Amino acid sequence: MASRYQSVAVIGGGPSGISAVKALQEEKIFKTVRLFERRDRVGGIWHYDPVPDVFPLKTQADSKPTSIPSKLPHLSPPTPEDVTARTAIYDTLDSNVGAKAMSFSHTPFPPVNSAHSTKYLGHSNPTRPFRVVAKYLEDLFKDYLHLASFNTTVVKAEKKSGKWNLTLRQSGHLVNGELKDYWWEEQFDAVIVASGHYSVPFVPEIPGLKNAVAKYPNHFEHSKEFRNPDDYVDKKVLVVGGNVSSADLVADLHAIVKAPLELSQRGHNEALDSAWNLPHVKVRPTVSEIKTSTRGINVHYSDGSVTESVDKVLFATGYKLSYPFITPDPVTPNNRVAGFYQHIFKIGDPSLALVGQVRAAISFRVYEYQAVAVARYFAGRNKASLPSPREQDQWEVDRLQYKGNSPIFHEIKPDFKDYFDFLTELAGPPAPESNSYLLAPWEDKWAEYAFEILQLKDKYWRSLHRKKEDFVSAKL
Repeated sequence: MASRYQSVAVIGGGPSGISAVKALQEEKIFKTVRLFERRDRVGGIWHYDPVPDVFPLKTQADSKPTSIPSKLPHLSPPTPEDVTARTAIYDTLDSNVGAKAMSFSHTPFPPVNSAHSTKYLGHSNPTRPFRVVAKYLEDLFKDYLHLASFNTTVVKAEKKSGKWNLTLRQSGHLVNGELKDYWWEEQFDAVIVASGHYSVPFVPEIPGLKNAVAKYPNHFEHSKEFRNPDDYVDKKVLVVGGNVSSADLVADLHAIVKAPLELSQRGHNEALDSAWNLPHVKVRPTVSEIKTSTRGINVHYSDGSVTESVDKVLFATGYKLSYPFITPDPVTPNNRVAGFYQHIFKIGDPSLALVGQVRAAISFRVYEYQAVAVARYFAGRNKASLPSPREQDQWEVDRLQYKGNSPIFHEIKPDFKDYFDFLTELAGPPAPESNSYLLAPWEDKWAEYAFEILQLKDKYWRSLHRKKEDFVSAKL
């Protein structure tokens, strides 16, 4: 039996892309499978870049879209570095999803903990150091290296005459003693976009922010730039944000900055209340304006209060969705992806699929299930089929009513079972002639495993509260 599509391109070599390539190859039916990755290795956001990105507002004015040469193939001078390509990894970073749930179902993580996590969360805790995760991913991809084109940016992906035309740019070619970029095109029947959504930092629009960044550029950072808490010792620091990355920063910084650590929140995750209430933390409302003076920057809040002479404003405010190479661009002004059924298949043209777009969905495990479901749909082997485009449109309408027109649209929790059931049903059983495997049904204990780290962090944060209370009691 012939597959629905003969040739498939995978864009992105992180956990989602690795899942996609593995699932496609295991079907043993596609004539061509290719992976395009803009970095020099697989692993995506799990690799450490010692020098981080710069704060987004410092580069936006100078950034220009890359123009495609009129004739391809083509050699050009090197394109300036894409400043969003560096990762958010810092040296002591550990995973924040429990290892038993986070790993792919076919390969568990090795039982390795960092000294940092052991000190605060105990021995044999469910975190994994980022270097362990990066090596895990690289080891999984060893058998598929021949399919990958590294240092290769997909500049444009556009459907033409029934085929997906990819415009590609590969850096690092030495021609007559000079480095050049090589441009070319390739065509595919189908495309899986697995480029992730943790690349382009989101910074809220705040009156006065642009002027303040221009005058005091070193006072502003996004959590993606965070590398070492030493940079914040005895400084007056404001953290902006109310979710996991903000909580981790607050926990790392509250005891070393010039007290109090200011914390501005529009809203917050109540499961992290123990972090928001740590000693020396002062919770503030939304930032309404940032003003400059000869002594630095002053931050004004919506309740009329002010923090003067702030040394560092650290935005832990998440990321923008970014698929600029897809034509037309599916990202809406509300920072969600429009027109994709179940966050995966392009409505009306399922030859374009996203793997890894979902949020709060148990990390690598959901990428694996999405990838297997897509691979088997592309192979044409599964009995389950997609509903009609009209029904898929209605799914999106219903989803908007349920989750709203924001990035939360892509959040899976608390409906883990429903979503994993959809993926396992679509995937169906493996074909006898394939090398694939049966996806295990959802188990509620996976969610429990996933949140083990948060429970341990909460326990540790609460212990800091008790130490402060005991200290105050002793003084009295």
